[in-house]
Amino acid sequence: MSFTAAVADQRFVLEHVVRIDELAATDRFAAASADVVDAVLEGVGQFAAGEWAPLNREGDTVGAKWSPDGVHMPASFIKAYHDYVEGGWGTIGVPEDFGGQGLPFAIQTAVLDTLGSANMGFALCPTLTVGAIEALIHHGSDAQQAQYLPHLATGEWTGTMNLTEPQAGSDVGALRATAKPLGDGRWSIKGTKIYISFGDHDMADNIVHLVLARTPDAPAGTRGISLFLVPKFRLDAEGRPGDFNDVRVVSIEHKMGLHASPTCVLSFGDHDDCIGELIGAEHGGMRAMFTMMNNARLNVGLQGVQIAEGATQKAVGYALERVQSARAGAASKEAVRIVDHPDVRRMLLRMKAQTQAARALVYYAAGQVDRAALGDAAARNRLEVVTPLAKAHGTDIGNEVASLGIQVHGGMGYVEETGAAQYFRDARITPIYEGTNGIQAADLVGRKLALDNGGAFAALVADMRGEAAHPQLVALIDAVERIARRLATADADDRLAASYPFLTMTSVAVCGWLMERSGRLVAGDDGFATVKRAASRFYLDQIVPEALGLEAAACASAEVLYAVPAEAFAA
Repeated sequence: MSFTAAVADQRFVLEHVVRIDELAATDRFAAASADVVDAVLEGVGQFAAGEWAPLNREGDTVGAKWSPDGVHMPASFIKAYHDYVEGGWGTIGVPEDFGGQGLPFAIQTAVLDTLGSANMGFALCPTLTVGAIEALIHHGSDAQQAQYLPHLATGEWTGTMNLTEPQAGSDVGALRATAKPLGDGRWSIKGTKIYISFGDHDMADNIVHLVLARTPDAPAGTRGISLFLVPKFRLDAEGRPGDFNDVRVVSIEHKMGLHASPTCVLSFGDHDDCIGELIGAEHGGMRAMFTMMNNARLNVGLQGVQIAEGATQKAVGYALERVQSARAGAASKEAVRIVDHPDVRRMLLRMKAQTQAARALVYYAAGQVDRAALGDAAARNRLEVVTPLAKAHGTDIGNEVASLGIQVHGGMGYVEETGAAQYFRDARITPIYEGTNGIQAADLVGRKLALDNGGAFAALVADMRGEAAHPQLVALIDAVERIARRLATADADDRLAASYPFLTMTSVAVCGWLMERSGRLVAGDDGFATVKRAASRFYLDQIVPEALGLEAAACASAEVLYAVPAEAFAA
């Protein structure tokens, strides 16, 4: 099956959900004209289809390999990555001052959408670099920005985030990595980090690690954390990669999926020769970390879209070719393609609707990034509210659609050779990393509902209510508002017990709002418009009512969760 970039849907969502024309009307994003946007979407689509998509299976079956001298990628990946750098695809959303093209983050999101739909494991490398760039733009010194950002922007060097440690997991405040001052503005870094995606590879000349560590006499917990820039190779007097910086890859994980992405255990300072630079203020690591994490969370939500797009294309291709059984009730007893059977059509239309809904949600959040960058305070608040929705619901949809893709293939979907199972295996990590989806739900009810004294969430509800017309969608918005009022005064246990169903209800409400708008605004009678209208109708008629059914769970007491003693779960 050949890959085709979802250019028509991307263009539509950028126009009607992101409202890219409003961004292009500003001085900062004046370069984002319609012809430039079209050229970017078409160009990256051709590049991804020609160079990255053909490597998707090789990434899964061959993947990254550890050796004592570092991680080695397949030779085909090294060439394809160099072509990505040559094509300038990493520079799209980076400000011109730092060697980028200065286009909106929403356009960069579309580029990563296409690359990841073609080959999600491979696309994780530039995705992480984007987070490192954001951290340095917001928190790096002038010297750090001048030395590192131009190379990170092109992708000539790649970036990582180093947060997790074996004993800490999601509890960042429990980390033990240390940074000791050397007296000349540099720091000696020592410690171990785990689950570092693309923590080592041989596709780029340098890898720029952003590392959380604790300085001497730092306060306990998150208040004592600082962020450090630690390159794999220290820079020489000309700013080029020089001496090895005592950052070793101990191992790579043997994972369920994402075999093209080396997930590394990294050891810093085994020989007491790992040098780092402080980013921002000492003990200011959490603030800088959240710059990286919020960017990463949107891009992980986008991975849900990528997986859903790839799985849907593969399922549609199979359903159009596979001939099996006569259609029930038909006069002819001749076997037909499975796409003609009602339940297969139900699955395919659900896959289309969920993929389009997730894309609308994540691109909508990306548009808020751009508006916040222009100084729009309301957009900044809206971004805070929708980020946990985009990350959690986007990845939930990716898993659901990938599972449906296997179902469409039937028994052949469970056979690795067809490739359908790879999407499901690759997708499963996405609800876990960059803050589990349970953490996203806790963030929604614990921080985001109270943002601006509840005004930020109320504004989102008001915007949805002002445009929604479908009765089921209106009912869902009413339910979301009702539950939000209840959770505002609930105790911590009840609020957290309700958090996940509430997040799903809110996410579906936002998706329904954007899908209803899409169905109303799409024009023409070509295949894209026909599918868009049907997907909108399906979403409103069938998926929105499912979310309404979660109200009982979102209103239930936490008491039943603690009715069982912890040890009794093993009974």
